[in-house]
This record gives sequence, C-alpha cells and structure tokens, in this order.
Amino acid sequence: MSYWREKEIAIQAVTRATVLCEAVQAEMTRVESLKKGDRSPVTIADFGVQALICRLLKDAFPQDPIVGEEDAQTLRDPTNAAMLAQVTGYVQRFFASATPASVCRWIDAGSGGAAKDAGSGGAVAERFWTLDPIDGTKGFLRNDQYAVALALIEHGETKVAVLGCPALPSRLGLEQAEGDRGVLFTAIREEGAEMASLGDEDFERIHVSQPNDRDRWRFVESVEASHGNPVLQEAVAQAVGFVSPPLKLDSQAKYGAVARGDAALYLRLPSPQTPGYREKIWDHAAGALIVEEAGGRVTDMHGKRLNLAAGHRMENNRGVVVSNGIVHTAVLQALKIAVE
Repeated sequence: MSYWREKEIAIQAVTRATVLCEAVQAEMTRVESLKKGDRSPVTIADFGVQALICRLLKDAFPQDPIVGEEDAQTLRDPTNAAMLAQVTGYVQRFFASATPASVCRWIDAGSGGAAKDAGSGGAVAERFWTLDPIDGTKGFLRNDQYAVALALIEHGETKVAVLGCPALPSRLGLEQAEGDRGVLFTAIREEGAEMASLGDEDFERIHVSQPNDRDRWRFVESVEASHGNPVLQEAVAQAVGFVSPPLKLDSQAKYGAVARGDAALYLRLPSPQTPGYREKIWDHAAGALIVEEAGGRVTDMHGKRLNLAAGHRMENNRGVVVSNGIVHTAVLQALKIAVE
C-alpha cells in the first residue's frame, strides 16, 4: 500500500503548525514567562497546533481517529475566554472562517476515542494518527529545542512519520551557535527517511552514523532529569565507549539527531522517582520510525519493540533505547548488567 498522500498531508500539516508555533514564540514569549511559571504561550501553541492539524487531517481522512495530547475542555471554561480568543486568532491565519466553537471542535477531534482509551479496556483502532502538538514545553519557552510530532499507525505499527524541529540546526552539528535552523524529518515504513530545511521542498535521504563517523558519535538525553535516569544513562553510555558528557536536548529532536548522524545513542530510562510511569505513544511514534528508516534501531530497555497498539500509554514497554544500531546490542547488555 502506498502512503504518499498521507505523507504529503502530514508534511503540509506539520509545516503549517511550525509557522504557528514560531508566531506564538515571536509574539508572546518573554524571559519572564519561564521565571513566573506562566505556561500560557505554550498552551496557546499546543491548542492552536492541535486544532490546525486535526482540521487538515479530518478534511483529508475523515474516518481516521486522531490521538492527540490535548482536549478543549479547559478552553470551554468561560474564565478562559481570552485564551480561546487568542487560540482562535492564530488558527484564523490559516483558516479565516475559524470560530471559537469550530476551534474547540477541531481540538476535540484529537481526543482519540477508542484508540486513546484502549489501555482502559477499549478496542484500539486498526488505523489512527497520533499527535504531540508541542513536544518539549520548556524548550519552546526558552526558544530552544521543541518538536511537532505526527505519525500514522496501522495495526500497531507506525507507517508514516513527520517531525518538525524549528530550532534544530539545518546542518549537522548540534552545538552550532549560528546558522540556519529548522528541520523537517519524514519517513514512510520500508521507504527510508528524509529531511529538509523547514519550508524547503528539497528533501535528502538521511542515515544514522557509521563506524567511520565515530569522531561524531555522541550520546543525547533529555534536559529534564525527571524524564529519565541520568545516572544510569551516563553509566551505560560510558560502559559502551561514550566518553564525552551527554548532549541534553528537549523533545523528539533527539530522535532527529540520531537519525541524521549527529548522535549515535539516545537513552530514556525509567526514573526512580516515578516507577509507575509509562511512556506516551505521541512522544515516540514519529521519531522511532524516522530513526529505524534511517538505519537505526529503537527498542525498550529489555530489547522489545515499542508497542503502539495498547492505547495512548505504552504499558508493555519500559524505557526507550535509540541508537545507530551498531551499539544497540552492547547497550542492552550493559543495561542488563547494571540493573541486575
């Protein structure tokens, strides 16, 4: 089956979403936002992106459920009328006829239905989209790394992935202080992975790092320590030969870094502070396919494939190991020794 139409619609949706995000950043974020704990800019971007992408997906594929991170319940509260007006204003830049009511309806189109509730006993849809409108909240507020992540899942397997990373350097090298930024990653299962500068239609094939790239092999992990187990992650990385300190990035930009060869390993191991936590599918579905199609490997910490068919939480997996494939077995072995 060809997924080219799905890919083209997803590229269009994510590209427009990144334009909305950058507008919110330019017009609303201030240094004081993070200091005061004011999450309104990222909240407005979250809602705006979900409304925009769900509208585009429903126009093209009206029968497909969408499992997104947000719903419009908060916006419907009369005390949040000003926020709803702001969200509507941003969406109107793409759909001039948008109203507060239609924006709420489009956001709720991403509530997922049976696909999202499968972990509670519902029947998972055979085909659905999963969306993380703003992956990397604090990165967004810092004008640092964040991503818009969209993936199509069929029979528990990601078939199409599009990942927009507006702050990622356009060229290899995560530590570049200057230069163009903004990358769009795409993949169709069994057809390879590609990237282009945001807004550019000239895509190029990408591949994970190879043995002759060893001087560029790096280890990446989340900025937020609570999103993993930094002590164990660094110990495992060092055990398999990564001697440089880890690069810390927000969002699924870490998947993009591994896919195009900026890094060779990304670890997200269970935090001892939250032993009952399970990963959400929208945090991994798009990035995982892009890495796999670039020649890498993605499993949980026990070497199992990520299970995306059990609802919005990956109940059957613990932790995530992402690599160029070359180091994967050694990492799993080091992990097994470390946790025994």
